[in-house]
Amino acid sequence: MHINFHFAIGVIFTAILNYFLNLTILEFMLIVSFSFICDFDVFFSKYAKDHNHRLLITHSLIPSLFIITVGLIFNLQILLLCGFSYSIHIFIDTFDWGTNVFYFHKNQIGFKLLISKEERENLPKYLSKYKIPASFFDEKYFRNKVCISLEVITFILMLVFIFFLAIEYLFMIPIYFLWLYFHLHRHFTLRKIENKYKKSDF
Repeated sequence: MHINFHFAIGVIFTAILNYFLNLTILEFMLIVSFSFICDFDVFFSKYAKDHNHRLLITHSLIPSLFIITVGLIFNLQILLLCGFSYSIHIFIDTFDWGTNVFYFHKNQIGFKLLISKEERENLPKYLSKYKIPASFFDEKYFRNKVCISLEVITFILMLVFIFFLAIEYLFMIPIYFLWLYFHLHRHFTLRKIENKYKKSDF
């Protein structure tokens, strides 16, 4: 799922924690940050198998388990909560394309609802239809009504939870739109490139 989706889930999760634990600003922001921080491993895609950042160790449960273990050893509640926030991201990523949950096999595990078995087995053929391979995944995501609906629902829930459980952290909401802008800008840029590419074939 997109960063803005993970961010919204992170805010919802942290708002619930805030209701019970009365978190500080630093704690609130740290827990939310850990809900999407692993997506920045996209900058290290060149080191991953097939340049797929979801096959990196950062997109497995290992970092979250390490963080939780350190939290238990040193009795640091904030690390426990950050570790759980991180693991929620990994769980969510099993639904769309799947992710490298246990890392050791370096295979994407999950429901992989956005890609069919036939597409997975013949991925190079499908990617070759695009000027930029990433356009294949981008198009599949934005054409999926379930994904778009979930983004809308999650955004609304984020507003509800932050208003009722963490109103003092209302300033977090504009950050959601930064991530949304990032993905929308990328989407329309890819569409523009692919449209030109298709026209040049005629």
